[in-house]
Amino acid sequence: MVGSRTATAAVGLVASLALSVAAWYYFETLLVFLLLPFVPVLLRGSDDPPADECPACGFVTRDPAVDYCPRDGTRLEPRADDG
Repeated sequence: MVGSRTATAAVGLVASLALSVAAWYYFETLLVFLLLPFVPVLLRGSDDPPADECPACGFVTRDPAVDYCPRDGTRLEPRADDG
C-alpha cells in the first residue's frame, strides 16, 4: 500500500509537470525549474519521535523522557501503528 506522503508527492510531481508543460505551451518558456524544487519538501520524512502507548489504559505520548504511564505506572511500549 502506498503511504499518504508518497501519494501526495506523486500527485504533486504530476501536477507540477503538467503545469510546467501548460506554461511552456502557453508562454513558450520552461518553468520546470521554478515548480519542481518544491517536490522534495513533500518527500522528506517525519521529524516526530515515535509514539509510546500504555498497554493498560491506552495513554499515548511522543515525549522520549516519559517511560511510564502517569495514570497507572505501567511501562510504556512502542505503539504498533506508529508509522
